[in-house]
Amino acid sequence: MWSDVMCPFCYLGDELFAQAVAQFPHKQGVEVRYHSFLLMPELASDVPTDLTELLTTKRGIPRDQAVSMNEQIAERGREVGLDYHFDRAITVNSRSAHELSHFAASQGKQHEMIRRLFEAYFTDGLNIADHQVLAGIASEIGLDREAALAALASGEFADAVVADTQQARELGITGVPFFVFAGKYAVSGAQPVEAFLQALETSWNETVGTPSVTTAG
Repeated sequence: MWSDVMCPFCYLGDELFAQAVAQFPHKQGVEVRYHSFLLMPELASDVPTDLTELLTTKRGIPRDQAVSMNEQIAERGREVGLDYHFDRAITVNSRSAHELSHFAASQGKQHEMIRRLFEAYFTDGLNIADHQVLAGIASEIGLDREAALAALASGEFADAVVADTQQARELGITGVPFFVFAGKYAVSGAQPVEAFLQALETSWNETVGTPSVTTAG
């Protein structure tokens, strides 16, 4: 799955996909890998911006329309158990958060990290560019705080983020969430659970006999 932790449809899509996996008969054979995608790489890491203001000033969306759009997404989120608070969202460059995701992957906890980052941004209103905040999130999911800080400070996983974004360009991915199943089937957007189940079933049937079905890119 290619996603950005500041993308509301990515949070929604991840939850819908998770619900599909929960219903999938072969769910024990599904492995999920998250790949980085920067929706707004031009944003600064040290200048937090209100999300609605950003949509108005940078995207040219009238304020009332931006608020209405966010309310519609929040309603969709509530329907599947997600708690969006767009009024709290602190919009910053998400590169450090993606680096932390790769750090978590190296410790076998990428899924937990991605979910907590979504929640941190959309529900808690945390600054996901702040290394101290990110280290705290790492600690919450059972990772070593100081090791997370060291990884962020050194840029140990910066190349992994670059590699993901480069691979997205090579595959022609221009928007997220974007799912690739078994290296050949693609699903774009926060699709209904049924669409994800169909993709899982199709890819499983073609790879039966292998140890797992991988959603990756």
